[in-house]
This record gives sequence, C-alpha cells and structure tokens, in this order.
Amino acid sequence: MTRDTVRIVREEILSDHYLPLKNVTYAQRRQDGELQVQSREIYDCADGAAVLLYNRAHRSVVLTRQFRLGARLAGHDGYLLEAAAGMLDGADPAERAIAEAREETGYDIDHVQSALQLYVSPGSTTERIHLFVAEYDRARRCDAGGGNPGEGEDIEVVELDFDDALAMVETGDIVDAKTVLLLMYLERKVLGRHGEAS
Repeated sequence: MTRDTVRIVREEILSDHYLPLKNVTYAQRRQDGELQVQSREIYDCADGAAVLLYNRAHRSVVLTRQFRLGARLAGHDGYLLEAAAGMLDGADPAERAIAEAREETGYDIDHVQSALQLYVSPGSTTERIHLFVAEYDRARRCDAGGGNPGEGEDIEVVELDFDDALAMVETGDIVDAKTVLLLMYLERKVLGRHGEAS
C-alpha cells in the first residue's frame, strides 16, 4: 500500500469555534483496485506535548486531575488523572513540556527525556502528541500549579507512589491513554516494578 492510493477531493470547514472541524472527502484506491469515495468529519488539531514527572528516590510520580468533557459524555465522571500536557502552539515540544509541567504542577524542571510520539485518535483528529518523562525534585516546587484560570483550567496536583499509580491503571482508576503509556514507559525503561532492578 502506497500513499498515492488516496487523494483528498474536498475539505469543508463545518465549525471553527475551538478547533477547526472539517468534512473531508477523499478518494481511495482499494486493494482490490476499486476506487471508493468517502467523507469523514475530522478535527484539525494542533500537536501537543505531555510529560510525566517522576522522582527516583521516592519512587513517586506527579499527576494532575482535571475535568474532561469527552470522558463525562462517554459515561465517566470526567475527572481524569493525567500527565501534565498542552498544545504546542508553535513551541518546541520539549520546551512546551517543561512549560506545562511548571504551569500545571508548579514544579520547575530543567530537561525532559523523549519517550514516544503518537497519533492520538487518527480516525477523528490530526493531533500528534510528543510524550516525555522528567525527574522532579520536591525542593524545586515553585508554586501550587493548577494551570491557567484564564483558559478555564482548574487542576488538582496529585503525587502518587509509582507502584500505586501502576495499580490504578489495572483497576481502571487511571484511564487517560497518554498517562497509561507514560507509566508503562517508566516501568519498562526507568523505574521497573517494586523490588526489580531498573
């Protein structure tokens, strides 16, 4: 399968209130040779960055808890535990991750370690997210964090034992995809499970 089997026929902006919602019509040459035309609605999202803060000595992680409307509409209470994250808005992904960690958690970090780059939900959005991990120092918490009230953010900062956080993935108490992936990355690449060498 090659990229030239798909041709964009038409794009129509349906809404541009928060992010552009487009109706995109495309023609695709199927594997059997037949040409099919499809239309899909898709959000043209900005790329994002997320960072999971961890402390090796204390085997802890710092997460945020905030309301997510999509989760509420899907049957969850909407308050998700997540890694700090935000849209790039033209910034370098690593710089954005450091800035989001500071804004949302109050922790000042110097650098981040790249973990993964993933498309969030490619069937309905264009968003790609850059995932990072970074070690934090409890002595370098500059303020309470909490996000930007001017952007409607109301963020609770939560410090958890790393193994407790892993257990919360298994019990369904942590269900945010980027956060689950970052916890698994930390387990595999950085901290290991309790009692194992990392």
